[in-house]
Amino acid sequence: MNQHESAFNSVSSRETTKVAALDMGSNSFHLVVARINAGSVQILHRVKQKVRLAEGLDEHHVLSQEAIDRGLDMLKIIAESLRGFEPDSVRIVATYTLRKAKNARAFIDAAKAILPYPIEVISGTEEARLIYSGVAHTNFSEGQQLVVDIGGGSTEFIIGEGFTPLLCRSLQMGCVSYTQRFFASGELTNKAFKKAITSAAQTLEPIETRYRKLGWAQCLGTSGTIRTLYTLAQPEADGGKDVPLTLKSLQQLKKQFIKAGHIDKLAYPLLSEERRVVVAAGLAILIGIFEALRIQSLHFSPAALREGVLYQMEDELNNADIRGRTASSLATRYDVDTAQATLVLNTTLALLDKASAWKLDTEDCRSMLGWAALLHEVGLQINSRGVQRHSAYILSNVDMPGFTQEQQELLATLVRFHRKKIRTADIPSFYQYSGNTVLRLIALLRLGVLLNIKRQEGFVPEFDVAAGNSSLSLTFPDDWLAGKPIMSADLEREVGYWESLGLTLQVQ
Repeated sequence: MNQHESAFNSVSSRETTKVAALDMGSNSFHLVVARINAGSVQILHRVKQKVRLAEGLDEHHVLSQEAIDRGLDMLKIIAESLRGFEPDSVRIVATYTLRKAKNARAFIDAAKAILPYPIEVISGTEEARLIYSGVAHTNFSEGQQLVVDIGGGSTEFIIGEGFTPLLCRSLQMGCVSYTQRFFASGELTNKAFKKAITSAAQTLEPIETRYRKLGWAQCLGTSGTIRTLYTLAQPEADGGKDVPLTLKSLQQLKKQFIKAGHIDKLAYPLLSEERRVVVAAGLAILIGIFEALRIQSLHFSPAALREGVLYQMEDELNNADIRGRTASSLATRYDVDTAQATLVLNTTLALLDKASAWKLDTEDCRSMLGWAALLHEVGLQINSRGVQRHSAYILSNVDMPGFTQEQQELLATLVRFHRKKIRTADIPSFYQYSGNTVLRLIALLRLGVLLNIKRQEGFVPEFDVAAGNSSLSLTFPDDWLAGKPIMSADLEREVGYWESLGLTLQVQ
């Protein structure tokens, strides 16, 4: 054995985890492959492909087949970099365009045939929170900071301190959509810029006062559009210094663009052909942001959504902690009876453990059922009558950091049908959860709630549970049900409700 072969013999290897995050954005698809080593995320590989998915979204929010095909072709390229990854080590998130597209399912179903991993369509607020996580873990800042991310279809604004986001918003303006609206012909005129900047300012009106009031010590911009503008605005003889963007430097860029007259005539050595098409719209949006929020200067951060997703996957920053804070906040805000919620949680998860034949043994199913059990009564503060509808409305519309858009919709669906009649026609279809999975989760939650209807610890004795493929059998101690006529009647009625779910409940 030579010196090279034996050099590392005495070096002990640390346990590492290889993970990947794919951000399917409105303008580009970004893949980041990393390893988690000793609590840190180390980037190994990046793939970036321009897609401009938002270009295919029409005024009726229907995604064109051409755009779908373009996106799928890019996923085939990206799939090569994900070959061999375990399902739990890959997270794929989709943003604005697939949030808005009415036919998003057609794209996602086709994408699943290319990438055998779950695809999460995340809300704008969740996107903003993940962007902030990526920035916060790669940029040190004292005091509060404002983070701005201009994407293809939406722009995210976050004020945070340390690792904690304080205010998150996502607004419907992006470099692809603004290109179509204001620079479709490629002409770069003062009139076009004025219209685009005014539109950006109008979009910011609902949030600008609150953001300015909360304030920030520094401002950071992320992603490709701001990176391009940041690069173009750097002085030619800057001595290698990092000069922040200012409104003055952005206005100077605008003058240069107007002087060029057309997108095709933007002659900047560092401006790629792909970015050239949308850079004018991005510039107009950023000027509108500077003016509306009265930003003095902006530095660039290379970290964004995909880095935030990676840090989210790291064990010390897992979703459970964030979801726990979200659930705690909702419980406090809506005065949830936490003792009752815990009773329902324990019973429901015990039923889940016994229903192994139902094949709901994934961590995600257990997690969603657990959160639904804890939050099923958030609507009680509105009115006890129709609590299931009130709870579902709250969970559908409140900001829920840590949960994807589909997970939030699943929670709302589960609590919507945790009691009373079940209208299966009103149960939505999901990308990540099969119809049978949703129906079985509803059944377990209903049973967990019903068995704790007396709101008394120890009321229900220990009982046996047996599960078949589409059935569940409960066996209580001798004569217990005979002495509980109301509970017996409730369970008998539940047997009929389960029939609408295509399930059989047996009680003895």
